[in-house]
Amino acid sequence: MAIAHKKTTKELELIESARKMIPALKARSTQAGHDLKIPDETIAEMQAAGLFKAMQPKRHGGFEVDPRTFFEIQMALAEGCMSTAWIYGVMGVHPWQLARYPEQAQQDVWGVSQDTLVGSTYMPVAKVTPVEGGYRISGRWGFSSGCEHCEWTLLGGILPPDENGEGVEHGTFLVPLADYRIERNWDVLGLRGTGSHDIIVDDAFVPAHRVQRTNNSSPEATPGLKENTNPIFAIPFAQVFTRAVSTSALGALQGAINEFCDNAAKHIGKHGAKTAEDPLAQDTVADAILTLDMLKLVLHRNYGELLEIAHKGELPDVEMRLLYRYQSAYVTNTCAEKVSLLLRSMAASGLYKTNPVERIFRDIHQARGHIANNMAAYARAYGTVQLGLPNPDPYV
Repeated sequence: MAIAHKKTTKELELIESARKMIPALKARSTQAGHDLKIPDETIAEMQAAGLFKAMQPKRHGGFEVDPRTFFEIQMALAEGCMSTAWIYGVMGVHPWQLARYPEQAQQDVWGVSQDTLVGSTYMPVAKVTPVEGGYRISGRWGFSSGCEHCEWTLLGGILPPDENGEGVEHGTFLVPLADYRIERNWDVLGLRGTGSHDIIVDDAFVPAHRVQRTNNSSPEATPGLKENTNPIFAIPFAQVFTRAVSTSALGALQGAINEFCDNAAKHIGKHGAKTAEDPLAQDTVADAILTLDMLKLVLHRNYGELLEIAHKGELPDVEMRLLYRYQSAYVTNTCAEKVSLLLRSMAASGLYKTNPVERIFRDIHQARGHIANNMAAYARAYGTVQLGLPNPDPYV
């Protein structure tokens, strides 16, 4: 039976803090798109509220909240600005991942300040050379959301085989700002405020304690779990990160519903027709609300089951992992379809840049492009296993 979620006082405070930010996030969203960066003021407010510490170990000043609370915070932020919620999902999940690293890596980041922010780009493009004590890496990575606010980054690469030719795995390399540079080249359709620029590394040394076998949940690969014993840290990586890049779509859809209802209540078209009385508008908004409710229920159900398994010291089987990944990718694509219908129901007047649903439309369609939101690929992977064939997805 899935673990029920009764929120703690701190969890309720964090969610309420995020909800109080919605008006300011809406007001700043256009400028964030122009600047290709979430305002420093917004980041400072999120840090002051402790939002980035939601999934951080208590040993390092965090709150170790239930993942369902973390995603509720993200959804609330997305009602105001999906770009803000997107970087929150990415940067906010990194303390959870860092908790799985050796203690020395955690000290490297949080020993100076427990408020340190970490970025990422998991593209496995690193040129990796094993050396004494660790690795030397070089490469260029794209799509590092919120990177200009961070002092460290997590970079993807393929760990080479050992002397027996075994052990090839995706690795995550923890690298300080001094060892990489940012190339500002993020100029896209939506999620413009995420500032997801390129990261460039020229022959940096990464000590072994700052390297993690990303999708390996064995005790050897997750030594941080010896000290960070909360079961939230034992959930497989892919089951947490994939939701971090899809759940903002749920909040964005809620934001679009809010804006649509507000507009429909007062809008009268050039021919005298009231949007609120339009059967198409009525059907569209009802369908969007119903869909959102179902998608949120699945998210809460899934994490209740994942936590139950983690409490037992076990791992979910491959069928569950593939299904949950498919359901995560399904979110962004389905929300994009519903927002598209809402925008269509606002007719020609809805296409002006002054309409917040237009921005949400662009943001949510941009989010569909993330590799973790490739719904068709994960549908095939899940279907393959259901039909008795081997799992084709090495990252699950």
